[in-house]
Amino acid sequence: MRIFRNRMFTFLLAIIFFAGTFALTGCTSKDASQKSADLVYVNWAEGVAYTHLAKVVLEDKMDYDVTITSADVGPAYTSVANGDKDAFMETWLPVLHKDYVEKFGDQITDLGYVYEGTQSGLVVPTYVTIDSISQMNGVVDKFDGKITGIDAGAGIMQTTEQLIDAYNLDYELISSSGPAMTSALKGAVDNEEWIVVTGWKPHWMFGRWDLKFLKQDPDNMMWKPGNIHIMGRLNIEEDKPELAQFLKNFHFTDAQLADLMVKVEQSDQDVEVVARNWMNNNMDLVNSWIPSE
Repeated sequence: MRIFRNRMFTFLLAIIFFAGTFALTGCTSKDASQKSADLVYVNWAEGVAYTHLAKVVLEDKMDYDVTITSADVGPAYTSVANGDKDAFMETWLPVLHKDYVEKFGDQITDLGYVYEGTQSGLVVPTYVTIDSISQMNGVVDKFDGKITGIDAGAGIMQTTEQLIDAYNLDYELISSSGPAMTSALKGAVDNEEWIVVTGWKPHWMFGRWDLKFLKQDPDNMMWKPGNIHIMGRLNIEEDKPELAQFLKNFHFTDAQLADLMVKVEQSDQDVEVVARNWMNNNMDLVNSWIPSE
């Protein structure tokens, strides 16, 4: 009888041990899954700067395993809508990405805005003597009949094509990339040549050169002020509530974002190194983004 009781006691201990181990393993696995972030961004200056900053804050201050991926706008939305990525870091609303949000709206989660007061349009150096889009057809030769754009899938490119039709402009929109556009702008400004580019705020180029937006006709407004949102995948608030709350808290004023962007643009160091230095010098702001326990 005593032997039987000992065997029963050992059996019960084994059950408790394996049950505890299973529960602990399950919790650890769940915690590890929640402590990862897979973010996608577009190769635009502001998105490059603050997505790298988000990465170092999540890794250094919140112990996350973070992957960030650069992509064109269309594939970025598709990856979040399909649940392959946790969040797309740069949705411009209400105009620039309106078509994408209408297409994927029931497959993504709006986590709020990271920046308020965006502006998009056609940008020229201030030495260019016209002030409005409606004046462009009178100086086609000065601009060589070209508008220098960015990547072909960007919303600003689609809106510029619509603008060319709406204003009956005798211009060709040339696709390139964000860095190629600013390189062309630099070359023109250095030689005081005329150039018109697709541009937007926030962007470091407004801090580096004297630029202006060409005015739109009041009855033909293609771009309006807006905000930059972060769009998460559909169930991110349930699957990764801490990450979702961090991205909701992640917000800059114009001065804060301009400071980060200028430091990234002026540095020869890797963006992640610059972002980490900026983080360490702005801990009051960074701490305001980290969710409390």
